Amino acid sequence: MPYSEFELGLKKEVAERLSGLGLPPAEHCIVVSIDQQKLWHFNGVTCHCYVVSTARAGVGCVQDSHQTPEGLHEVCELIGAGASAGMVFKARQPTGKLSAEWPQPDDNLITSRILWLSGLEAGLNLGTDVQGRAVDTRRRFVYIHGTNQVARLGTPNSHGCVLLSDPDVIQLFEAVRVGTPVLIRA
Repeated sequence: MPYSEFELGLKKEVAERLSGLGLPPAEHCIVVSIDQQKLWHFNGVTCHCYVVSTARAGVGCVQDSHQTPEGLHEVCELIGAGASAGMVFKARQPTGKLSAEWPQPDDNLITSRILWLSGLEAGLNLGTDVQGRAVDTRRRFVYIHGTNQVARLGTPNSHGCVLLSDPDVIQLFEAVRVGTPVLIRA
């Protein structure tokens, strides 16, 4: 099924941002809309839309802000291939426990898969900003990952990451590669 006009607009926005950085357009890309709490994965000629949760603290790129960073990023690392759905990760390592077995079930856990993001725009989400503040998405450990708090998807609920249900993050993980562009827009 061809892209809708809205989806074509998102894809064009990614192409323009990539071009502005001297990078080629990408057939495969991800767009996260903070205001809509949705993620679109463009995979050649198809597009999948997922409900997500971004940061409770809003939009921002500064270190320790607990905000979701905007701008153009890329998937720099894929972590968790083959892990069980619901596997809890700490420091990017599987704990051996599923979220249903976790002792503090109210914790907002990192589950199933991790797509680690790295900023591509110096001064916005890479390195430091003009005021010398750290704004580096990768060093902030911002991920797209699974969550045990599925009932809260569609509303801001993270500490800066982009959260998906376990089945959705596994599906996305299997479809992307390192280097996939990710545009996060307010």
